[in-house]
Amino acid sequence: GMAGGAVRLLVAALLGALPAGPAEPELRFRPPAEPPVRLFTEPELARYDGQQEGQPIYLAVKGVVFDVTSGKEFYGKGAPYNALVGKDSTRGVAKMSLDPADLTHDTTGLTEEELKSLDDIFNNVYKAKYPIVGYTSRRILNEDGSPNLDFKPEDQPHFNIRDEF
Repeated sequence: GMAGGAVRLLVAALLGALPAGPAEPELRFRPPAEPPVRLFTEPELARYDGQQEGQPIYLAVKGVVFDVTSGKEFYGKGAPYNALVGKDSTRGVAKMSLDPADLTHDTTGLTEEELKSLDDIFNNVYKAKYPIVGYTSRRILNEDGSPNLDFKPEDQPHFNIRDEF
């Protein structure tokens, strides 16, 4: 009836108001830009160890560097898990250990169960709660320092920046 006609007229008027012209074919649809991948060496990562008030707090698991600043009460200075931050603590996360000997990227000799636990925590805690800010050089580079061509950035299926504020 009338309403449908009015809507069509409105749509036609709006479309007519858009600038027409040779600009249209120039449109190139680009996928959204990926945030740049930041590479962290061990000394760089060590600067984000929660000791400086007002500095972000970073923790790496499986070579992925997470910003855990929003979890300050767990990871900040004097907090229970502060030993994990400023380094790649993959082994400690897998073993649920804060022993300094376990605060390393090295997963040699971990049991199936520990490796499964590591993946669960990596996906359901770190990737779900904290933004990825980069990767350790060990994850991005080969032993000889050349770029690792198999490197793929992690996607963050559950992470939503709104949860952080």
